[in-house]
Amino acid sequence: MKNICKLPIIKWFIGFIACMIIVYVAGGNNYISNQGSFEIGDFKDGRVIKVTNLESKGEGSFRDAVNESGARYIVFEVSGVIDLKKENIVIENPYLFIAGETAPGDGITLIRGGISIRTHDVVVRHLKVRPGDAGENRKSGWEVDGIAASGAKAYNIKIDHCSVTWSTDENISVSGPRLLGPEHTARDVVISNCIIAEGLSNSTHAKGEHSKGSLIHDNCQNVLIKGNLYAHNKRRNPYFKTGASGTIMNNLIYNPGTKVIHTYWVQSEWEGHPEPNPAKISIIGNVLIPGKDTKAESMIDANHAELFIEDNSIEENTKNIKIVTGEFKDVSNYGTSIAGNTISTASEIVESVLKNVGARPWKRDNIDLRILENVENRVGRIINSQDDVEGYPQYESEYRKLDVPEENIEKWLNTFIE
Repeated sequence: MKNICKLPIIKWFIGFIACMIIVYVAGGNNYISNQGSFEIGDFKDGRVIKVTNLESKGEGSFRDAVNESGARYIVFEVSGVIDLKKENIVIENPYLFIAGETAPGDGITLIRGGISIRTHDVVVRHLKVRPGDAGENRKSGWEVDGIAASGAKAYNIKIDHCSVTWSTDENISVSGPRLLGPEHTARDVVISNCIIAEGLSNSTHAKGEHSKGSLIHDNCQNVLIKGNLYAHNKRRNPYFKTGASGTIMNNLIYNPGTKVIHTYWVQSEWEGHPEPNPAKISIIGNVLIPGKDTKAESMIDANHAELFIEDNSIEENTKNIKIVTGEFKDVSNYGTSIAGNTISTASEIVESVLKNVGARPWKRDNIDLRILENVENRVGRIINSQDDVEGYPQYESEYRKLDVPEENIEKWLNTFIE
């Protein structure tokens, strides 16, 4: 049987990880590019599975394709909205590549649910995930992430060019049980070129207010967050908890609320246990644009952390927001190896992100277009429900038969990306 690791698309993924991930090297003083950060393991028989309908489950559905085992590419012969009916898509079988770019028309949008990744070697790209409040009452306990990687088996994961909005927990998260150590949490994750926006505020979360961008949970290791747009999330743009490690690079953050980029040790969560390691994070070349809801004191707020901070900026800073506050170990003077990875000016970051970000940027839907126009025109607010804006989309479904080649899958998939 052919080893799919030899296929170009998998070699590309390995190369992306080797080139882009930046982590703290334990025992040393430098934040450097880790060329051996992680690799795809052996996986064979990479077959192509076609999604042919928009049903929540059953033969030909997206859920059915995900639940198959073995190395597989998922492609879409249909476009439109998949109503998950409050039942998340759970990925438990490894070696999966979801190619949302192959859908015709307006692509694929998931509503009333999200994607839970609980296994390794997974790529998700060019999907729109918009859980919303699902018609539930405020504080009812409907708490759903848009896309979440969690648990000991979740590693070697890439979430790229997705549009994730209207979640009632986090829009995108990386997590696991905090007290069992890094090997029990999700790790080695890339979140890149995504729209992470409009986490619902006073909605269905049991705690009440819960507009959150991204949570990187205690002890999650080696997480790269690069080239994303965070917009209209009250907090967690993103938030790394204690013991976590990774890099936040070249993101554009618009109209956050009370917190922008932050990292904390919540001591009450560790009561009765040894003090955890500090978070270890590089925060490089990000841009904040405050909006009407922005009340943050600083762009970066931290405690119990070791941080490399470089070239972050605030545009139109009429609210006198500081770059950084908190009590942490500043390792900025120790240096870094990031040549070729950062964009030199704030204007370049803004232009690059707005041009490139989100699912299917060559044919964005009205929701993504509105969010991008919010940034460009400095308008828009944090919302409580999807009904405060467009409401759940109702795209006309289209069908297109795909003629899948027997080889050169990467070349074929790239023909869908304009």
